[in-house]
Amino acid sequence: MGITDESGAQKRAYFLGIAGAGMSALASILKSEGWEVSGSDQDVFPPVSTYLDAQAIPWRDGFDAAAIPGTLDAAIIGSSAKLDLAHNPELAELRRRGAPIWSFPAFLGEHTAGRDTVVVAGSFGKSTVTALLAHLARAAGRDPGYFIGAVPLDMPATGWAGRDPEFFMEGDEYIVGGDDRRSKFLLYHPRAALITSLIHDHINVFPTIESYEAPFAELIARLPPTALLVMARPFAALRRLAAERKVIWYGAAQAPGVDYFADNIVIGEVTRFDLVTPGGGRIPLQTELLGLHNIENIVGAAALLLSRGAIDAQALQRGVRGFHGLERRLDKKTKTSRVPVYEGFGSSYEKARSAIEAVRLHFPARPLVVVFEPHTFSWRNAQALDWYGRVFEGVDQVILLPPPAHGAEGHAQLTADDILRAVQAAGVTAEAAVGGAAVLARLEGLLTGEQVVLLLSSGPLDGLPQSLPPRLEARWGA
Repeated sequence: MGITDESGAQKRAYFLGIAGAGMSALASILKSEGWEVSGSDQDVFPPVSTYLDAQAIPWRDGFDAAAIPGTLDAAIIGSSAKLDLAHNPELAELRRRGAPIWSFPAFLGEHTAGRDTVVVAGSFGKSTVTALLAHLARAAGRDPGYFIGAVPLDMPATGWAGRDPEFFMEGDEYIVGGDDRRSKFLLYHPRAALITSLIHDHINVFPTIESYEAPFAELIARLPPTALLVMARPFAALRRLAAERKVIWYGAAQAPGVDYFADNIVIGEVTRFDLVTPGGGRIPLQTELLGLHNIENIVGAAALLLSRGAIDAQALQRGVRGFHGLERRLDKKTKTSRVPVYEGFGSSYEKARSAIEAVRLHFPARPLVVVFEPHTFSWRNAQALDWYGRVFEGVDQVILLPPPAHGAEGHAQLTADDILRAVQAAGVTAEAAVGGAAVLARLEGLLTGEQVVLLLSSGPLDGLPQSLPPRLEARWGA
């Protein structure tokens, strides 16, 4: 798929639902190749809204069939519930025109079919590891292609075509859409794979652990027999799915069967540890990322690149030290405030727990205040009610924003009161707030200068990641 059509004109793609993480990353890839890219979406919020603006990718908030460009080489359609595709006027117009319509994973898989593609999959950690792989390859002097479902702090875009054969691709197990129940990563063509984790997630579409594991098993089975497969050893499900296949195993700590692990970990503002390689070699590394889970992410990315001979020790050290992570993945939102604010991606139980444990590890003496928005279907589903009895362990105060209503009719939606009662029943001090302004007012009276604040959601948090930090800088800044 070149950048010009048969007449030599610049190719043009339109994205219906352009503010989705995958959609905006694919739009970035095509833009980096010289395509003309534009799109629309609804209820868009940072960081994707500001990311699209920074990339100079034109987009509209709202749907207007008359605003769709004339000639299109590809119309790429998202699957978010807010698009209401059954009644969306833009989709109806695209169909009327006979435009070539794709889902983003189908287009991405076809577009990268000839590349040396590494798919990074897992219940959590896949965005960070994909970004790490791309960042480390760049530190080693390479120009790989990449596709990341989050905004990296150290690279120019979430998606990039690259000049070299390597293509690092975040692979999501979530389904393509209501009419295509395949996991997105099954539409890709990996020549190698890294699987970071496997814990039951997305219970709205995978009601049992067996149904959730099935696409991962298929992904492994589809790899060429000699393909490099790197997986996190601590997860029993991955050990089971590996069967007799040759695997490079990694973990945050030494354990039987682990090929790469971390040793001599010293937690701090800059965390230090030794990466231990097969045969006992040691590479000292430093990182500003928070949490043991991020040490494991670094070990996994290093294991893959070292196993491929794609990086040396010096480039690995330089790259890890210079990697500052992703927006919404425990990135620090304040600069000088005595009360630091971090934002974590709380889309599932495991991701929320990892974020909470990381902040507790780095700030053991500070009271922890969590502002939480149950945005994903998993958090809003009645089957997840027991998560609230465990997820906030170690948190001193929880402020809960209400769950959103989009898609509520399609599953057993919890109410805000259901969630609040479940958290309080677990013995956690918790209260509800109706919106961002109420949270700001409550924090004004609650904070004494000794706490640390963690914002947790995959949704907009009613603008708090933008509005809270300057308030705290003004009150508690140096």
